[in-house]
Amino acid sequence: MEKLLIVDDDLGVQKQLKWSLADYEVILADTRESAIAAVRRHEPKVVTLDLGLPPDAANASEGLLALKEILEIAPHTKVIVITGNDDRSNALKAIEMGAYDFYQKPVDADVINVIVSRAFSLAAIEGDNRSMKAVIGCDTGIIGSSEGIDRLRVMVQRIAPTEITALLLGESGTGKEVTAKAIHQVSNRKEKPFIAINCASIPENLLESELFGFEKGAFTGAHKTTLGKIECAQGGTLFLDEIGDMPYNLQAKLLRFLQEKVIERLGGRKEIPVDVRVVCATNQNLQDMVASKEFREDLFYRITEITLNIPPLRDREEDVLILANFFLKQYATEYKRNVKSFATDAMQALRTHQWPGNIRELQNKVKSSVIMSTGTQVTAFDLGFFDQENAEYELSLNLRTVREQAETIAIQKAYALTEGNMSKTAELLGITRPTLYSLIEKYDIAINE
Repeated sequence: MEKLLIVDDDLGVQKQLKWSLADYEVILADTRESAIAAVRRHEPKVVTLDLGLPPDAANASEGLLALKEILEIAPHTKVIVITGNDDRSNALKAIEMGAYDFYQKPVDADVINVIVSRAFSLAAIEGDNRSMKAVIGCDTGIIGSSEGIDRLRVMVQRIAPTEITALLLGESGTGKEVTAKAIHQVSNRKEKPFIAINCASIPENLLESELFGFEKGAFTGAHKTTLGKIECAQGGTLFLDEIGDMPYNLQAKLLRFLQEKVIERLGGRKEIPVDVRVVCATNQNLQDMVASKEFREDLFYRITEITLNIPPLRDREEDVLILANFFLKQYATEYKRNVKSFATDAMQALRTHQWPGNIRELQNKVKSSVIMSTGTQVTAFDLGFFDQENAEYELSLNLRTVREQAETIAIQKAYALTEGNMSKTAELLGITRPTLYSLIEKYDIAINE
């Protein structure tokens, strides 16, 4: 049974929470000192914390200090702050300090159970991910704890020390290059270069010179001898992405390199030995391409010494939130935004979306949401989920409220679309720049210029 620490000086609230959360091993504390002692002794993954603790029960100072000390001792603990209805500002301050979520009294058994259950789920996902990193011995960059990802990590760990040629299969955006880098990072070649080339993004007449290099004078414009990607990867790993798009006539030359570990530059006559580990990837069915004579059968068998399947994000439901939180922290730091977490409606939207664009789609949505967000929490609207099912905006029949909500949303969206350019934001909205600033001040919209 999971351990849950309840910190509250009100005996009635303690009993109510203990009854509501009977599925957990509940530990009780009524002061900051006893809460810290309980955290040290029991190491609970989730804590509910009333901000009004003695000796300053009328204010939030003692509760905020308790939050700070809990996160210093156990930074991965999910702290759910419980406040009164008139104490929203302190709840938001707690979120800024690192609290997982907040809940306003009175206690509703169903609601608090959902919040606590989600907190335990996220704590378990993050814990599994940290454990797997420790087992592998390095940060491979493969994030998640779903069964498919666990299996992928194990295969990476097993094949990385070998020289076996691997083919990575997966839909676009699932993380094939990240997996290739993981193989390189865990291998004995990690101190040498990792060179990637996308066979679909380079014109057919240029791909051969990109891979094999060329001698001075090999063709018009070849003013100097230039090394290809294969030579640049000497001692390291060469990642051939979208190998199914490689021209048929070039496949024979690639096969010779894989078999004999030598290359010839364009316009050259000298065989150059190379020591390179090759990892390939595609989202196409190479077996069908072999049958239709679009892909060489001998090359197919040469690059499929082992095949790794990377699952789509829709089959990794438990990984969505941990990936989203990873990207949130990354982009909040990169763009210097004070965004700390996802609101409840955002987490629900993240869980229910099918992610046809896989991790790349998730990454882009979180990136834009960090720019879009005007508070410390990302909402479903910030993520671009505008439908009524996911949106948390409740329209009032009061026309003034309706206009305020509509204008706030329009300004936020225009500001995000113009990447923070105030002149372009005003132009897009069809108003003057002074009017825009006036509306931002009127509605207290957080804008970082």
